[in-house]
Amino acid sequence: MVDNTLFTKKKSSNLIIVQIYVDDIIFGSTYQDMCDEFSKIMYDKFKMSMMGELNFFLGLQIKQIEDGIFFNQSKYIKEMFKKFGLEDSKPMKTPMSSDTKLTKDEECESVDSTKYRGMIGLWYPKKTSIETVVYADSDHAGDYVDRKSTRGIFTFMGCFLTSWFSKKQTALAISTTEAEYVSARKACEQVLWMKQALIDYDVRLDDVPIMCDNKGVIDLSKSPVQHSRTKHIEICHHFLRDNVQKGHISIEKVLSV
Repeated sequence: MVDNTLFTKKKSSNLIIVQIYVDDIIFGSTYQDMCDEFSKIMYDKFKMSMMGELNFFLGLQIKQIEDGIFFNQSKYIKEMFKKFGLEDSKPMKTPMSSDTKLTKDEECESVDSTKYRGMIGLWYPKKTSIETVVYADSDHAGDYVDRKSTRGIFTFMGCFLTSWFSKKQTALAISTTEAEYVSARKACEQVLWMKQALIDYDVRLDDVPIMCDNKGVIDLSKSPVQHSRTKHIEICHHFLRDNVQKGHISIEKVLSV
């Protein structure tokens, strides 16, 4: 299993899933008797208290009714609005201008980089499709100080964003194709990890498309032919091509903005 705090057990067509977080345990099953059996085993082995039906966990407020299970973070949202002084704010498409060019400030004090991530939340509505699509992109030599490129990778399940990150690449890319090829390779690693993690929950994803707007990347991922513009690319990045050939992922064209 990818997650060593996750435990599952199957009995015929039924499944119980147990998730541990520090000293808290949550569990659920498709069959009530499996929950009762697990509760008895835990009571017999350990000194513990049963909190009953799950209604609050790690900041999530949970409501279970006949129509489904509903999650909300109203308490968390109100706390975040107050913490960041956003009670009277107006909605914006993006927290900052996408055209802003950043340079390194050697004299400024370090800031808490986790605050921005703390302002961004996730929403997982019920009946969300598990159809997964990943978008990978990169600029070329966008950092004006060291001329390294910055990649961005975004994962959608259905039409909902479930994971995202942007990070500067560790090596200089000679071309746009190389920068975006490296980004697509990182996206491939993310896809393979996600596919393996979801298997633990008895969810299996087939071929996951990685969307890319660079034709050179798409051609390079499907063909082993090398020429003067790509032969310098490190072998490790051809991990992408290998997984395309195995059918684990596909690289598909998406239009540029």
